[in-house]
Amino acid sequence: MEHIINVPADLEKLKELRAGDGVLLSGTVYTARDAAHKRICEAMDAGQELPFELCGSAVYYVGPTPAPDSCAIGAAGPTTSGRMDAYSPRLLDAGLKIMIGKGERNEAVKAAIVRNGAVYLAAIGGAGALMAASIESAELVCWEDLGCEAVRRLTVRNMPLTVAIDSLGRDLYETGPEAYLRSEDNNGLR
Repeated sequence: MEHIINVPADLEKLKELRAGDGVLLSGTVYTARDAAHKRICEAMDAGQELPFELCGSAVYYVGPTPAPDSCAIGAAGPTTSGRMDAYSPRLLDAGLKIMIGKGERNEAVKAAIVRNGAVYLAAIGGAGALMAASIESAELVCWEDLGCEAVRRLTVRNMPLTVAIDSLGRDLYETGPEAYLRSEDNNGLR
């Protein structure tokens, strides 16, 4: 099933998503990788104002390349999400609702997803140009010294994603291979 999702996230819409569903995401998405996550948590520890509102927000684990002429952004393929696992539960508890990346997540992140009614969406690894095509604008928010890992505000339209972990904790990285091997459409691979 394919869903149209807008951010800031509507919690009721997020509850409808199931692991394996397709999503076309539109709205404001922030970029942040591990260095930015560390600084966000340090700002929280110091009681400082965060560079963007976490409640209902979406974060894409990406370090985009510089934008070529007439483009909003360069290649924007996902970073391995496990690099953010140490920080993600805290950000989810603070209101983050959508994480976008690639690869499996640890049990603490899965528990925080369920606890907070959030979701983890998978972007297509190795398809940075495809992902960039759905980005209409990119604006530096903070920490320019981090280079490609600086936090940016993206405006996205119909970004193609897949629900990897839904708000009930169902994990496509666990159930997907099993379902594939049981299917009749796997060309006899077993």
